[in-house]
Amino acid sequence: MSHPPQPQKSGKSPQSPKPAKTPKSSQSGKSGQTAKRGRGVLIGAGVATAAVLLGLASYSATKPADRDDTPAAVATGPSAAPDAAGPQGDGAYPELEKLARRTEGDPLAQGKADAPVVLVEYADFKCGYCGKFARDTEPDLVKKYVEKGVLRIEWRNFPIFGEESEAVARAAWAAGQQGEFWRFHQAAYAEGAKEKGYGKDRLTALAKEAGVKDLDRFTADSDGAQARAAVKKDQEEAYRLGATSTPSFLVNGRPIAGAQPEEVFHQAIEAAADRAGKSGAKQR
Repeated sequence: MSHPPQPQKSGKSPQSPKPAKTPKSSQSGKSGQTAKRGRGVLIGAGVATAAVLLGLASYSATKPADRDDTPAAVATGPSAAPDAAGPQGDGAYPELEKLARRTEGDPLAQGKADAPVVLVEYADFKCGYCGKFARDTEPDLVKKYVEKGVLRIEWRNFPIFGEESEAVARAAWAAGQQGEFWRFHQAAYAEGAKEKGYGKDRLTALAKEAGVKDLDRFTADSDGAQARAAVKKDQEEAYRLGATSTPSFLVNGRPIAGAQPEEVFHQAIEAAADRAGKSGAKQR
């Protein structure tokens, strides 16, 4: 399949992820890091078409400052792309909406499995703007929407900054096996945490801070085949979608790229909830 277009920031070929240069930030505060895409993973035609749109969304979120950065423009930008994937009225794509797993008891998710809206987040713990979203925006979304049963947040590990990114992604997954993913997530994204790095001792310290009880199991799980497979699954999903920056999001299949202003997420969630409500009413 052909890969979606992405910003021409480097002459490097799209190989598997390697340690990246310090990302350049754009005016609206997104990570400018270009993720290397996967190796020809086959997907259905509908998702492939929608993948182009997520790639375009990522590009529009990281291109120079002549773009329209108003919340309405950012939230609805992808719907201005070619209509081949059949977007809904709120800019959502049905093929992308199907990527919500809604697995009951998923330790890397919060919110009801049957919540009307699912926000899927593709992120890297070494990404500064992922941390900004985690500290400044996500807590409000949890309080306003998750706790009221409207929203479910599903995390996808998308490590693009090299070996430490991979290691902390596996460690977060391992913390999740003991029910402490979100506390580990909070500790790893705390102000100044990224600057301390994510070496082996540091990951153990974060696990302790997160309340992980069995540290021997945590270490074994972090280095195990299951952790590697889980991270790879999430990572390759992001590659297939053409995500070119972290953080990248889907809100009921509506692409949003970058740590956008909080109101962008509010608008997207409320539009998705409204559409889900109307859909449910039709079915009744």
